[in-house]
Amino acid sequence: MRLLVLGGTQFVGYHIVGAALGRGHDVTTFTRGQTRPDAWPKAESLHGDRDGDLSALEGGSWDAVIDTCGYVPRVVRRSVELLSPAVTHYIFISTESVYADLSGTGIDEVAALASMPDESVEEITEETYGPLKVLCEQVVTAAMPETSLIVRPGYVVGPRDHTDRFTYWVRRIAHGGEVLGPGPAERPFQVIDGRDMGEWIIAMTERRDAGVFNASGPDYRLTFDAMLEDCRKATGSDARVTWVDDALLARAGVTPDDLPLWEPAEGGSLGGFEADSSRAIAAGLTFRPLVETAIDTLEWDRTEGHGSSGLTRAREQKLLASLRQ
Repeated sequence: MRLLVLGGTQFVGYHIVGAALGRGHDVTTFTRGQTRPDAWPKAESLHGDRDGDLSALEGGSWDAVIDTCGYVPRVVRRSVELLSPAVTHYIFISTESVYADLSGTGIDEVAALASMPDESVEEITEETYGPLKVLCEQVVTAAMPETSLIVRPGYVVGPRDHTDRFTYWVRRIAHGGEVLGPGPAERPFQVIDGRDMGEWIIAMTERRDAGVFNASGPDYRLTFDAMLEDCRKATGSDARVTWVDDALLARAGVTPDDLPLWEPAEGGSLGGFEADSSRAIAAGLTFRPLVETAIDTLEWDRTEGHGSSGLTRAREQKLLASLRQ
């Protein structure tokens, strides 16, 4: 197949391109040429700007386009209008943040979606990210209602994850000692390795599958405690976690920016977010062991990572000491 990937050199797009090339497809990437422009010597590289110059895409023809970096509906509309006559399948990478209520369990693809009170807003914030993605999805499905595939992942993790969220925990557990864990330990937790997602998306593209799919893992109920234990197994460290109640953390001035992937409980819930990905699993989505993801993430972090998120060791230990008092 001839595939066009909008993006393809940073994280999710990188693993999608890798999967496509590994399965023998001809790949063209379209980027600004600013992030790893030589990442894929075996792929054709086109440069431009989705919010500016799309001329490099004019006159092209592909079997499918995989849009990994659409965040603003106006910008997505420009790409869709140009490419819909040139492709027969449009794959859009969305997010589980599109759902109106992120506090429930078993949220499936027909759950209520978030809304944008003012659809002229284009600034991407924590509050607008999900609603903007909803509008982007609508642009895609309106143009190609029968031949569009919408993928809604949750936290995507693994090597090349520039967000440094899961990577923070792997790195911290590897250092060992007493670790501050945001309680309760049994908080539900979902992730998907970017490589698993990439392989599945290419398989779906080969079959020309359409529709909307949640894409989070694993295929069993994971907790924050179990996630950190897998990190400990992967790193062989002597880390021991001290779980601290959400309310105590809040009173101590700790925020989710300090402890990545922490979603504080509200209204008596455990916090966290559990999406139902059974539809994607039935369509072939599989998950490698989280221990393997942690091992590979740590190796990447030690050679190429530039992580700086989360608590410093000094602040963490100071917090633990004060909370014990």
